[in-house]
Amino acid sequence: MNLIDSFRHQGLRKQLVNLLIEKGITNQSVLNAIGRIPRHVFLDNAFLEHAYQDKAFPIDEGQTISQPYTVAFQTSLLNVQKGDKVLEIGTGSGYQSCVLLEMGAKLYTIEYHHRLSEKAKYTLGQMGYKAQFFCMDGTLGLPQYAPYDSIIVTAGAPSIPETLMKQLKVGGHLVIPVGDSANQTMMRIIRKSENEFQREQFGQFRFVPLVGKHGWGK
Repeated sequence: MNLIDSFRHQGLRKQLVNLLIEKGITNQSVLNAIGRIPRHVFLDNAFLEHAYQDKAFPIDEGQTISQPYTVAFQTSLLNVQKGDKVLEIGTGSGYQSCVLLEMGAKLYTIEYHHRLSEKAKYTLGQMGYKAQFFCMDGTLGLPQYAPYDSIIVTAGAPSIPETLMKQLKVGGHLVIPVGDSANQTMMRIIRKSENEFQREQFGQFRFVPLVGKHGWGK
């Protein structure tokens, strides 16, 4: 793991933040977090030179680390405040987890693949971040710790899992890409009351498939 954060890395991050601003990201907390987190730590050495490009890259288990714009866009929709209890479905590399933690979230994160979960837990620990890690079917959520201020799903789902909607606080946000295996629409669900949910759409994205009982199967 390359924990060295050189002046060059910091300069490339500043350029990345400026690019995200050009692309329409306005949430200052999100931009500050991305500006502080060394993304190269989450990539294999072969990709170090590309760590601050606005691109997705492959990681283990056929998964990807999302492009920074996607991370910034999704996180902005959550409207995370310091101290919020956030559930993340799809830990992956841990980069999205890191952004949420840097913003002050109290994070519970679920990964289906054991190897990815352990690697992310180790990486974030080495960086000094603390979260609750779980390796299981993320489509079921974590009802034992509910309700959550926000839930973020970082894989494409065929539909919105009702299990996750029920684990939101009233006023809470669920952000999830929904569609087929090729393209998904970014959705935000806001819990208005015990039985009332508001749904919003925010354009097309492409994610790896969500695996689990309420995803694309195992």
